[in-house]
Amino acid sequence: MHLHPAAAPSSVPRTVARLAFAAFLAVAGVAHLVSAGSFRAQIPPWLPAPELVIALSGVLELALAAALALTPRRHRPAVGWVVAAFLVAVFPGNISQFVTGTDGFGLDTDRARGIRLLFQPLLVLLVLWSTGAWAAWRAARTNDAPPRP
Repeated sequence: MHLHPAAAPSSVPRTVARLAFAAFLAVAGVAHLVSAGSFRAQIPPWLPAPELVIALSGVLELALAAALALTPRRHRPAVGWVVAAFLVAVFPGNISQFVTGTDGFGLDTDRARGIRLLFQPLLVLLVLWSTGAWAAWRAARTNDAPPRP
């Protein structure tokens, strides 16, 4: 399967969503670097070197923000999949924060932490939609499908 550049749709709502998420990632990335202690609640206890993990995730968030904002249209689906993978990769930290009942970022109740867990899949869907990654994948599947009899 390959992604066809023309299959990456663009529209004002997609662009606004993509750039808004890029801004969100940029703010989160900077916050990881200047206020690392605030992010300690999201690091699972089994993960080594939490301060390093926080710093690396901050740098990665800044890089992903730049990629979302600056990548040419033909490469946006690939960026979308990378950002989606990042969101999936950090999800265990959100689960850990819920399971351990650790307060952080105003998430000081199990309910608030649980609601946050529900939003992570929506963020993944938003990224895949706003970058055209999902549409490009569907188009590639349709184009690569064997002819019907």
